[in-house]
Amino acid sequence: MTGVNDIRSAFQDYFAKNGHEIVPSGPLVPRNDPTLLFTNAGMVQFKNVFTGQEKRPYDRAVTAQKCVRAGGKHNDLDNVGYTARHHTFFEMLGNFSFGDYFKDRAIELAWNLVTKEFGLPKEKLLVTVYAEDDEAFRLWKTIAGLPDEKIVRIATSDNFWQMGDTGPCGPCSEIFYDHGAHIPGGPPGSPDEDGDRFIEIWNLVFMQFEQFEGGERVELPRPSIDTGMGLERISAVLQGTHDNYETDLMRRLIAASVERTGVPAEGAQKPSHRVIADHLRASAFLIADGVLPSNEGRGYVLRRIMRRAMRHAELLGVREPLMHKLVPTLVGEMGEAYPELVRAQPLVTETLELEETRFRTTLARGIMLLNEETEGMREGDTLSGETAFKLYDTFGFPLDLTQDALRARGIGVDMETFNAAMERQRAEARKAWAGSGEAVTERVWFGIRERAGATEFLGYETEEADAVVHALVHEGEEASRLAKGQEGVLVLNQTPFYGESGGQQGDRGVIVGQNGRFIVTDTHKKLGDLWVHYGMVEEGEIAVGEAVHLQVDHVRRSGLRSHHSATHLIHAALRDVLGEHVAQKGSLVAPDRLRFDFSHPKSLSDEELKRIEELANRAIVTNSEVTTRVMPVEDAVQSGAMALFGEKYGDEVRVVGMGAPGEGANKPWSLELCGGTHVSRTGDLGLVVVVNEGAVGAGTRRVEALAGDAARRHLVRQNERLNTIAAELKVAPDEIEGRLSALIEERRRLERELAETKRRLALGETGGGSAEDTTRTIGDVRFMGRKIEGIAPKDLRGIVDEAKAKLGSGVVAIVGVSDDGKAALVVGVTEDLTGRISAVDLVRAGAAVVGGKGGGGRPDMAQAGGPEGGKADEALGAIAAGLEKELAGA
Repeated sequence: MTGVNDIRSAFQDYFAKNGHEIVPSGPLVPRNDPTLLFTNAGMVQFKNVFTGQEKRPYDRAVTAQKCVRAGGKHNDLDNVGYTARHHTFFEMLGNFSFGDYFKDRAIELAWNLVTKEFGLPKEKLLVTVYAEDDEAFRLWKTIAGLPDEKIVRIATSDNFWQMGDTGPCGPCSEIFYDHGAHIPGGPPGSPDEDGDRFIEIWNLVFMQFEQFEGGERVELPRPSIDTGMGLERISAVLQGTHDNYETDLMRRLIAASVERTGVPAEGAQKPSHRVIADHLRASAFLIADGVLPSNEGRGYVLRRIMRRAMRHAELLGVREPLMHKLVPTLVGEMGEAYPELVRAQPLVTETLELEETRFRTTLARGIMLLNEETEGMREGDTLSGETAFKLYDTFGFPLDLTQDALRARGIGVDMETFNAAMERQRAEARKAWAGSGEAVTERVWFGIRERAGATEFLGYETEEADAVVHALVHEGEEASRLAKGQEGVLVLNQTPFYGESGGQQGDRGVIVGQNGRFIVTDTHKKLGDLWVHYGMVEEGEIAVGEAVHLQVDHVRRSGLRSHHSATHLIHAALRDVLGEHVAQKGSLVAPDRLRFDFSHPKSLSDEELKRIEELANRAIVTNSEVTTRVMPVEDAVQSGAMALFGEKYGDEVRVVGMGAPGEGANKPWSLELCGGTHVSRTGDLGLVVVVNEGAVGAGTRRVEALAGDAARRHLVRQNERLNTIAAELKVAPDEIEGRLSALIEERRRLERELAETKRRLALGETGGGSAEDTTRTIGDVRFMGRKIEGIAPKDLRGIVDEAKAKLGSGVVAIVGVSDDGKAALVVGVTEDLTGRISAVDLVRAGAAVVGGKGGGGRPDMAQAGGPEGGKADEALGAIAAGLEKELAGA
């Protein structure tokens, strides 16, 4: 039982045998705490349970919680790879008691696990307690039989845990393992405690008090237990090493990196392989939980993690994307414990490959910009911190890469100004992520949810219902009533109104009470299960506690249902046509249209779009029943239902199926986890029409489509346009293509003839004159100057070349005037005269007259332009004068 996976399982099994519920890991993006960037401890998913805001069906729990510390208050990123125990991603094992057992049982369970189940020798262990916690000191002596010198009292906040300035808090007790005297470092509380000899392997938090403003602290009526044991640390101990990267899991990831790079994990290359292994875990799990690389918030931190690993791959000499090739090894090691990693494997692989491909372009661009900024700098100089930050923030060029690039030249970086710029950026990032996603941002909803409870949603079965007003909110504060003309928010005990989520827009409609009428303009969800209805009192007033009748806008809801069901069919069609790497990146379900964003590296061909539309409509024609089932989330995923990565799913989920199963399949063609509203049968959609496809970002495409009545109206409009065009062309609608082809070919022929006529006119080959008409001698040089109207600037050079050939020796200047009044000038000089005359100088003289600036080319051919085509003749005169001046100067 020394493998990481075995240790995780043994921990959970031990506590399950002792009456604990095994609770799956919460997501890395916290759902119940807007103050956190990422989940960084095992207790995060239980925060509301500890505070009493939430009640679970169990009072003992055990988890293996995935955690990330790479931004905000807890940021270990820059240390990863260079120390034995720093990680961006780690697993926190923990057991929890919600008002059940307390210190004595927690200590007993912990001691039996580490000494009996894990077999750690008692003489290698010591513990710490909070200095004032005499009870914990006594229990460790009694239960564990530890002598006084093995129980260290710590007086600092290191051994007193607080959730915040106010709220639950209590003393801690930590278990340390002694790696032996051959490892530098001293015991906790000593001057050498930061060494590697004594390693904390478990922290037991005794949640005993509630802290109030002003410092008052009172005993909790039901004290609780919150523990945390780092899986990486305990695995290292059980595997006989003090280095987390020497555990079996990390060794296999590092070995995969070595195999792919061909570079041994020794010497100077050792940290790079460790960075790649650690950052691979963090990147993959964040992507699986719905975080995608971006330039702000959580996506910004993910991008920094990914690019730091990719930069270390570059240091190892890798010239092709590496990270995505390591994903199968990671999934093989951790996929059984975290099935979401298996489900997200295609998305993780694609995202890593696309990001690394882009980053290699960034590297080349960053090096070029860095060279420009440091040109002329010498050894001992310092690069501006603002410049270093610009490279980092705008171009994604890491600071450590800037420092490495400059180190060889003896140039430093002004870290003070860099850090100041970095802090400004962090402040902006905090604004971007604080309270994002499903986390509550308005304090008012906490109290309402606690007092009123969840809203029961009735909208799957009905579009109207009776309800009771539980709360009113006006201008951000709770109110007892809303009067005519006032805008506000209604919270009810139950509602048929769908709250915006999953891309589907919220419902609109009307709420009527005994004394008033409220127009609902939008519906949202707060705290996951609190429906709030936005709008305005149209008549009378609405008061808390009164009974009301709710009516959803039926026409709008019908459009929403159709487009949401069509979204599922298009999703399934995209995966059939393009491949299973297609993953939803976002959607909009509106009553009159839908858009669906998905992962795909390139644009779709016309044939692919036709096939997608055909498959979706084939499913509609079958008129199969749209099925909905509620089942445990794990059963849903095992049945083949697609989940939107990063979405919050409860213990039970709603699974929507539509479309007849394919040959050999035992499930509907489309099967997804979805809380939205849908049609009853696919035939209710009528048809689906794809109207547009395009890019919305690197690696992300968007399909826009119409369904039901919206699709029908679109086709009617298209048919009307077709008939109008046919009438204009004086043909039947089915003859339009042939007639258009003929007209287009006729136009091309006329354009060719017109261009040839203008060319001949320019060269004096028509009856309207000859080249001699506009040719004169200046000094001893023949000069031909002509103005031409309505000829493309790109054709002027060819005309000048022909004119030079006709002259034999001389200068040709032609000014073309376009239909919008702009001038294009081309001057040519025959080869025998280029030693005396410069076409560039002459064209610049003409350009100045027509409002142009400069002009360029070669001594024998130059061109320019200007906005004032009405001065074409004057420009020719200026060119002639310039020629005369050059000849006189020669």
